[in-house]
Amino acid sequence: MDTSLGSAVGLIGRDGRTLADVSQTGRLGHAEAIGSLLEQVLAAAPSPESDDEPDPDPLTHVAAGMGPGPFTGLRIGIAAARAFALGRGVPVIAVPSHHAAALEVIETDAPAEPFAILTDARRRETAVTVYEGIDVDGIPHAVVDTVLVPQADVDRKLGALRRIEVTAISGAAVARIARRAVAAGRTLTGSEPLYLRPPDARVPSAPKKVGP
Repeated sequence: MDTSLGSAVGLIGRDGRTLADVSQTGRLGHAEAIGSLLEQVLAAAPSPESDDEPDPDPLTHVAAGMGPGPFTGLRIGIAAARAFALGRGVPVIAVPSHHAAALEVIETDAPAEPFAILTDARRRETAVTVYEGIDVDGIPHAVVDTVLVPQADVDRKLGALRRIEVTAISGAAVARIARRAVAAGRTLTGSEPLYLRPPDARVPSAPKKVGP
């Protein structure tokens, strides 16, 4: 599951094949969309008697896109992934969302040079992560971790570096990254969401003392 941009849910088989990949665009409505998308994906899951997945419950892991993303939208997908995993008794695998976008670029174009994944961070800023190929475990190699860049400075900061502006994250791509991380015994990111910036809400400070 991923809600760093739109809302996306994907399902892959044990061999990495995409069984279902559904999404809804837009920055709003994540809470309303995620349940419906999950139902659509589960409808495509193999039955327990299927030759493809003979186990009584073929679901082994839940992959959660951890961002970068805005505070409210991002946490909806992560909470949904954790709740679903808890209900099925399976672990959650945390995946940087830009990794999934980079994997799709690499699988489609096989770029020989470094490239940048760009997502709209709002407030006239862009979230940028620079990648160069994949590592020995088949996971995109980030050579520059995600940074926020003012939109007016993107050209100056990136220069001639190839850039791919991403408007949606594939749930199936998130799952493929998670599958490779599990196979390699790797942790790609921590359990905390990769927020673009701190939430606007703040805990009120203590009231000022009023003298007699």
